[in-house]
Amino acid sequence: MRTRLLPLLIVLMAAVLLALGVPLAVSLAGAQQQKVVVDRIDDTARFAALAQFVTDSPTGTASAFENERLATLSSELDSYYKVYGIRAGVFYRSSRAMAHAPAEWSLPEQGEVRDAFDEALLSRRSHDPRQVWPWQRGNLVVASPVIRDGDVVAVVVTDSPTGQMRSRTLHGWLVIGAGEFAAMLLAVGAALRLTGWVLKPVRVLDATTHDIATGRLKSRVAAAGGPPELRRLARSFNEMADNVEDVLEQQRAFVADASHQLRNPLAALLLRIELLSFELPEGNQEIASVQSEGKRLAQVLDDLLDLALAEHTEADLKITDIGELAAERVAAWYPTAEAKGVHLVGDCPPTTAWADPVALSSALDGVIDNAVKFTPEGRTVEVSVASNGDTSTVVVTDEGPGLTDEELARIGDRFWRSSRHQNIKGSGLGLSISRALLAAGGGSIAYDRHEPHGLKVTVTVPRVGPA
Repeated sequence: MRTRLLPLLIVLMAAVLLALGVPLAVSLAGAQQQKVVVDRIDDTARFAALAQFVTDSPTGTASAFENERLATLSSELDSYYKVYGIRAGVFYRSSRAMAHAPAEWSLPEQGEVRDAFDEALLSRRSHDPRQVWPWQRGNLVVASPVIRDGDVVAVVVTDSPTGQMRSRTLHGWLVIGAGEFAAMLLAVGAALRLTGWVLKPVRVLDATTHDIATGRLKSRVAAAGGPPELRRLARSFNEMADNVEDVLEQQRAFVADASHQLRNPLAALLLRIELLSFELPEGNQEIASVQSEGKRLAQVLDDLLDLALAEHTEADLKITDIGELAAERVAAWYPTAEAKGVHLVGDCPPTTAWADPVALSSALDGVIDNAVKFTPEGRTVEVSVASNGDTSTVVVTDEGPGLTDEELARIGDRFWRSSRHQNIKGSGLGLSISRALLAAGGGSIAYDRHEPHGLKVTVTVPRVGPA
């Protein structure tokens, strides 16, 4: 969830910072250019004041006073160009130069300079030239009309390089970018803390739910921070887990008590049936059937009691040699298999894992008993032990009739038995007991087909110790 929530927060914060940073950068560029434009307007106004009284004398008969003013204007323009590197000139309405610097510069026929000149002829001073961005190399042109007696007699034009202005704008943008980057880092840090604070109760709740789902019913959500709603959810979850555990404990206690209490009356009933059989003719089929059903009922009660105890008992986990334990169980079941004509073989190399030896032995007993029971005479049951890093496995395969896909989905359910095996002795609780014993220690049991026919049961136990 964090991997989905964190990018969303980062994208939103980046959008907010861009929404603030881009207008600020544009405003900074506009302010830098406006500052230059104002300076150029002041300069053109000063030159226009000097050129105001220089008359257009095409015949060359200007007075000495006018020639002095023209010389002063030319000197000012030359000094202005030498100091600032800005080309400047005063041009009559006919486009003829009154004075300009540098000497080779003239009014072009078209372009930005010409457009500014034509605009000034209409008595409009340049005040909003096109914005020059840091990546552009154009010049900044400002023109101001020279007005005498209400008429525009000439135009002052300045053509300024924009290198320094663009450098200042770029520097300002770098400062804004650094500020945005720092703000983004701060926002990401805040988002990490926020998502951690919000999702910590969710992670704890998820871990506790997994523990309960895998059989550790004592697990509870520890008190943690986070929003009040999630803390309230954690308390509600703990209350629900307590109620579920109470119900399961009552169910287990009922099964254990019922099994225990029924065993004595059933034993007395079987004894009475045994005594009654002495009064009947030898070989009576009805009394034999009643005795068989009574013994089967006693086996079911014993299995129910074993199942209740398996689900209730805490596992005593320790490092166990799974290969040695499996070899012991193979040796213990070998006489039973031999008596039935089944070949029971084991491949059990030394392999360690964390397990409850008693519980694992009982679980393997149930699995091997089931395999021997359903394997025809002359066939083989194989027990093999292996390890693949984090887990160790005990695989029991038989060459019995096997199960269909539908039956594989139901195997291990309490009291379930295949309709094809109803005539074989059993209560349908053996594999359920094995699963309960394994789950208490963090293990599991899985079922699959064994080719070409038969059943493959895989018992898995962890090699990593409990936290």
